Amino acid sequence: MSPQTGNARPPPDPLLAEIADYVCAPPPFSGEAYETARYCLLDTLGCGILALGFPACAKLLGPVVPGTIVPNGARVPGTRHELDPVTAAFNIGCLIRWLDFNDTWLAAEWGHPSDNLGAILAVADFVSRTPAPNQPPLTMRAVLAAMIQAHEIQGVLALQNSFNRVGLDHVLLVRVASTAVAARLLGGTREQIINALSNAWADGGALRVYRHAPNTGSRKSWAAGDATARAVQHALMALKNEMGYPSVLSAKTWGFCDALFGSNPIRLARPLGCHVMENVLFKISFPAEFHAQTAVEAAIQLHPRVKDRLAEIERVCLTTHESALRIIDKQGPLHNPADRDHCLQYMAAIGLIFGELSAEHYEDKTAADPRIDALRAKMVVSEDKRYSREYLEPDKRSIANAVQIFFKNGERTEKVEVEYPVGHRRRRAEGLPLLVKKARENLATHFNAPQTERIIELCRNAAALENLPVPEFVNYLIP
Repeated sequence: MSPQTGNARPPPDPLLAEIADYVCAPPPFSGEAYETARYCLLDTLGCGILALGFPACAKLLGPVVPGTIVPNGARVPGTRHELDPVTAAFNIGCLIRWLDFNDTWLAAEWGHPSDNLGAILAVADFVSRTPAPNQPPLTMRAVLAAMIQAHEIQGVLALQNSFNRVGLDHVLLVRVASTAVAARLLGGTREQIINALSNAWADGGALRVYRHAPNTGSRKSWAAGDATARAVQHALMALKNEMGYPSVLSAKTWGFCDALFGSNPIRLARPLGCHVMENVLFKISFPAEFHAQTAVEAAIQLHPRVKDRLAEIERVCLTTHESALRIIDKQGPLHNPADRDHCLQYMAAIGLIFGELSAEHYEDKTAADPRIDALRAKMVVSEDKRYSREYLEPDKRSIANAVQIFFKNGERTEKVEVEYPVGHRRRRAEGLPLLVKKARENLATHFNAPQTERIIELCRNAAALENLPVPEFVNYLIP
């Protein structure tokens, strides 16, 4: 990405071209990638349906102007809304991310690749309900393929490019990945996809300020929905042949890299294929920021030892990795659920006190329990350099935490160390049955038993799901 001078229109930045080529002509995807995508679809929809029960999320859903009706619009799972695809993408993306319970990818940058389903499902349903003449509706195999591609674009960009270190939020990568796959689902050409991508990068990056003390707030729960909506907007404009900006990344002074990324180039760490979907991390047991998943597992293991001795605890030692220290090591007052679900100490305290962690534990009613802050005040957080190193090693990608309790009388518990959460690829055999159980419980909060089981059955049956037209699948998601 060499800087351009003069006013000669340069060729597209290589990164734009590589992503466009990938979505236009992807390599064959593995059977494992498609299987994981089906479980990812089930899990992601379940997370969204569960979020419908939280008024702070539900109030953001629906058309921008109440009463607006879009004939043959994109549907929003769990609701009766039929919306334009931009607004539908926001709605679906907001539902998916609200409870911080969908999948995760951890590397130099972090993020949640299934956020992209907001754009994918909205666009796929919309184009299938208003098809061009002699154009059959898209099938769910196209949705799964788009999910694999969006996961890959977002995840591979995250491997070596740390946007968080310059203060930018990971939803930038959701916008980029969703723009690419949405433009392709809409029938965009290679040139149109490049134009759309250039506009996605030209938006710059959202600040991470809403994820960190003292400003942590609910925008972190709708930021991905906003990114998917913007992506669909860029894709739709590109299909109208709106122009692009070929050196949006490399342009001297005004390009993304000079203006926002410290003049460092943005690189793809590996060829685009299906690596990310194969290795994605699922949040299975509880909705906790992923760097804390293993800490909560360890705390829950210690729960039987400490639940009746909380007043006797002198200190709680939490051993963690550098990324957790940087984003969820938090002391002092916690002001809202978004603040609490990004606090390592709060999540560990819930596990120790209650032996479980659910979305309700972040609400004000539970947070008022004085035992939580009393226990947080006794916590000492430190880094294990090995944990930090193995977090980034490609053959490990551990997310290790350890918890040990010291009592006032000199007694101590064992140091409980968990290096790989149950949602890790290394624990797939153990994790997938639990993932189905999680989805069943989440879907059952809104659907009756037959409808819940039909959705699960479809997502677990490759042939039945992949051949199903998208509108027919979405029909199963409408109450």
